[in-house]
Amino acid sequence: MNGNKQSSFILKGDVIYSISANEMRTVPSGYVVCVKGKSRGVFEKLPQKYERLPLHDHSGKLIIPGLVDLHIHAPQYAFRGTGMDLELMEWLQQQTFPEESKYADLEYARKAYQIFADSMKKSATTHACIFATRHSQATEVLMDLMEQSGIVSYVGKVNMDREAPDPLRESSADASAADTRQWLAHVNGKYKRTMPILTPRFIPCCTPELLEQLHEIQTIYDLPVQSHLSENPNEVDFVRQLCPKSAFYGDAYDAFGLFGVNHQSGKPVKTIMAHCVYSTEEEIRRMKDNRVFVAHCPASNANLASGIAPIRKYLSLGIPTGLGSDVAGGHTESIFRAICDAVQVSKLYWRLIDQNQSPLTFCEAFFLATKGGGSFFGRAGSFEPDYDFSAVVLDDSLIPHPMKLSLPQRLERAAYGSLDLYGICAKYVSGDLIYEK
Repeated sequence: MNGNKQSSFILKGDVIYSISANEMRTVPSGYVVCVKGKSRGVFEKLPQKYERLPLHDHSGKLIIPGLVDLHIHAPQYAFRGTGMDLELMEWLQQQTFPEESKYADLEYARKAYQIFADSMKKSATTHACIFATRHSQATEVLMDLMEQSGIVSYVGKVNMDREAPDPLRESSADASAADTRQWLAHVNGKYKRTMPILTPRFIPCCTPELLEQLHEIQTIYDLPVQSHLSENPNEVDFVRQLCPKSAFYGDAYDAFGLFGVNHQSGKPVKTIMAHCVYSTEEEIRRMKDNRVFVAHCPASNANLASGIAPIRKYLSLGIPTGLGSDVAGGHTESIFRAICDAVQVSKLYWRLIDQNQSPLTFCEAFFLATKGGGSFFGRAGSFEPDYDFSAVVLDDSLIPHPMKLSLPQRLERAAYGSLDLYGICAKYVSGDLIYEK
């Protein structure tokens, strides 16, 4: 169901959401109040001043904040679940680049992106940071469809002027930058919930000349930035060869003001770096100092034989961190799956790599999937007052059991039971009902 919009209303049900990485708030038979698209909080007893608002009764069902995907590739959705026996660099050459080349064909792009947008709409994700391809017209098609889906998203036209096959490699840094400026001119002010984000694919695909021009574009438009960082050993070695003067991988971005801080203006640059599996201590310090967001993509890091990111370390240092599905390195857009994967791989990190880095708890992983990643969008991922009102209603009676469970236990079982794939009753984004079953 789409288009049934009520910006002020009440949801009643069993409410659970994160206050911090280590604290969940649970309100059985609680009331979540939305006024003009913003949360007014969760109440055990409905305050009198809200009694006249429409009430949507979901008694017995779970109500959680919408989930946040900090890293997903829309054009790769078409081949998700294939090529999973390859390592990153081979996978890019054999799977990713041939598929992304097809998006020069707008008819194909429209068909593929419609499938992606429809799937995202029906998922538990309400906020997403999305890579498109280097094709500006196809990227605009994707932005149109994401706007229609109702989801809040950042969408990026990818920049890549080296180390790619001819159909994908842009002819020069000047051509890539000019195409990016034209794309930004077309989409500027066009959407309510879909925003542009600067997207140098990763250092191997971007010449210094291109990064310099992207820095100029970032300065003019004050855009956020998304890219990849220290994902795979072969990739890290390649960056070292390409950028011998850079102290570490992230330094190659930071030299052009694309790593959390615009050094020319001194202004912060809202930045997401996906993976961060092999970040050095020096790189981690720079990430912390520059307030760079980490998008943790556990399924992708396992599927492409990259490794395990030290997420406990990032949390301990206060580095802003969220989860990414990283389709199609990750094989599903489910952020519930990412929550479970994050817990599982953290156990392997603790057991096999560093026993001083304790595994993630489910509470912490749920925080990363909601309020942690949501902070990239401002106030999102929680039901605390003045947060964007985005919510998912789940019918966990579809997972029958004989026990009396607490709300956190019900939520954990819902995540591990993939309830988001079949048990979503309703989904709200910024106060609008965008999907109902």
